[in-house]
Amino acid sequence: MENQTAYLEIRGATGGDEAKLWGADLLRMYIRFAQKKGWKLLQISENTIKITGQGVFDSLKNESGVHRVQRVPTTEKRGRIHTSTATIVVLPEIKETEIQISPNDLEWSFTTGGGHGGQNVNKVSTAVRLVHKPTGTVAEAREERFQEQNRQIALSLLRSRLWERMEAEKMREVAGYRSVIGRGMRAEKIRTYNFPQDRVTDHRIGKNWGKLENIMDGDLDKIIELTKNLQA
Repeated sequence: MENQTAYLEIRGATGGDEAKLWGADLLRMYIRFAQKKGWKLLQISENTIKITGQGVFDSLKNESGVHRVQRVPTTEKRGRIHTSTATIVVLPEIKETEIQISPNDLEWSFTTGGGHGGQNVNKVSTAVRLVHKPTGTVAEAREERFQEQNRQIALSLLRSRLWERMEAEKMREVAGYRSVIGRGMRAEKIRTYNFPQDRVTDHRIGKNWGKLENIMDGDLDKIIELTKNLQA
């Protein structure tokens, strides 16, 4: 199996603060899964990670979609079950030769970083925000200590996002196509995580799994194996 690199990011969906907490829980789940697989991880921003290892994109590509949670939020005083969603997007790393970007189309801005380099990081403008002016596509990288590293990561992520945009344009030309990512609404779901019933359901294959806490701790092998060959 070949070495691959993918970007996995959480995009905001339905449910306010609980949706943000759910997004953070999902990101941790994928980080734990990647660690168990021995894949290399790099946190790019608060909601985006870069993963490199054998068969990474092939394994994770069908994780793109709306992930719904049903649980009692920590902020809920009356014990009511809430339904929230978070959207996972998995993008492959795209080579420079596949998508060429004109430097004139780029708008760079720099702010103080939020990485793990101590106080120095917070004084130097290491964090990068990159805008592709023709499309308005944005990529950010802020976790590395040096601006040049973050510049390279942001540019690579931007290529992947432009690829995603081009693929979506192609798919829109196919009659009746609906984006796998959807709009983040509660009904557009690929998977439901039901905490009161200790159950995960993948709606595409109609299969359930128990031991939800183990799954949230990165025990995703069985689910990934059954869903990674689905046709999007």
